[in-house]
Amino acid sequence: MTSLPDSARAVLESPALGHLVTLNPDGSPQVTVVWVGLDGDEIVAGHLPEHRKVRNIRHDSRVALSLETGERNAMGLNEYLVIYGTARITEGGAAELLQRLARTYLGPHVRFPPMDSPPPGYITHIAVERISGVGPWAQR
Repeated sequence: MTSLPDSARAVLESPALGHLVTLNPDGSPQVTVVWVGLDGDEIVAGHLPEHRKVRNIRHDSRVALSLETGERNAMGLNEYLVIYGTARITEGGAAELLQRLARTYLGPHVRFPPMDSPPPGYITHIAVERISGVGPWAQR
């Protein structure tokens, strides 16, 4: 597992949406927009139903995650972060994680998911293997 520089951590803790790429059983890519956060050195995302991305990770743990930062570098290029890693799925805790992430993505006083007794759901944990993109993290 690769450690994340502070500049990449800042992006992962911002309201930048993640584009999570998993592999379908036939090897084709599947892309989903997800909220992401950090749990130590792992990237986490919560899912209430067992979506295709959850099933894909169970079948093949290789993933990629991209995030646009909304910043431009000195050359005028839009900065972005790409993370390649290995994911695992755990059951339960998704509602609590989504509530924590909702504070970043929707605001401090939002209730999410907006339902009584949400299902336990699933959490994706991504161990970072390498990072790339355009930004300070690419200077490593």
